[in-house]
Amino acid sequence: MAFFGYHASHEQFKPSALLEYVKAAHQAGFSGVSCSDHFHPWSDRQGESGYAWSWLGAAMQVTPLNFGVVCAPGQRYHPAIIAQAAATLSEMFPDRFWLALGSGQALNEQITGDFWPAKTVRNMRLRECAEVIRTLWTGETITHYGLVNVEQARLYTIPSKSPLIIGAAITPATAEWLGSWADGMITISHPEPMLQEVVEAFRRGGGEGKPMYLKVQLSYAQEESTALEGAFEQWRTNIFSSPVLADLRHPQQFEDMAEFVKPEDMYKHIRISADPQQHIEWLRKDIELGFSQIYLHNVNRQQQNFIEVFGKQVIPALQGNN
Repeated sequence: MAFFGYHASHEQFKPSALLEYVKAAHQAGFSGVSCSDHFHPWSDRQGESGYAWSWLGAAMQVTPLNFGVVCAPGQRYHPAIIAQAAATLSEMFPDRFWLALGSGQALNEQITGDFWPAKTVRNMRLRECAEVIRTLWTGETITHYGLVNVEQARLYTIPSKSPLIIGAAITPATAEWLGSWADGMITISHPEPMLQEVVEAFRRGGGEGKPMYLKVQLSYAQEESTALEGAFEQWRTNIFSSPVLADLRHPQQFEDMAEFVKPEDMYKHIRISADPQQHIEWLRKDIELGFSQIYLHNVNRQQQNFIEVFGKQVIPALQGNN
């Protein structure tokens, strides 16, 4: 069974505006909300970066939807802090919160001034952090020394049921590795052959039967030219390969990388169409691949129109697949 959620982009909109969008999404028929924990946006044109954890408590109070957040413990955050934050939300809002963990991007994590490790080391650190978080959720006292250190830490407020730890993957290699230890996987809407490779790798690595979440990056507007223009204006800094996205440090570096991106290049990376039926066809293929939760991120700024049209036309048309 698949359901459709709204992606709240903290990089693009003020937290107060996102509260209104998630309320509108709930009224329109969306079933959940995802967001990412950023310190910087990907570009100055996006121009925002509200604190996701503060916002989550407010957003979960004003709607009954399920929520999830992607974050990167181990550098900017000690895993014990993430464990405490997630436990608090899960105690307040039982069975409505999931936590996604990734190895992070320098754009957000290197603000601490610490050394930015290679991907292999970041993956080792991420796995350690996940185990620390899981142990703390049991109420045990933990001492751990490794790539992260914990001394005699115990959470006194824990939920009756721990949230899922969903691993974030962009590449098949990371997806396969996640299959062995994460409770599920979240990835982004690659072109179909690449997306199928990610799915197969996750299942091959041990993820068979575990939930798979998808963040669909799309641009919808009433005219395709407007959808393309909005995608290019807002998201051209986000279309590069995983190592580039992970290792650049500042929004201006992403702007420099995007200097030679052309509007037509966006079609390779974003689902751009003014036709709701085309979006329905794309989403049907995602469901066939086995994604149980699909979060729709309209990367242009026209959120209200997108929410209304997808709530009236796209989501109902896919209910037969749910």
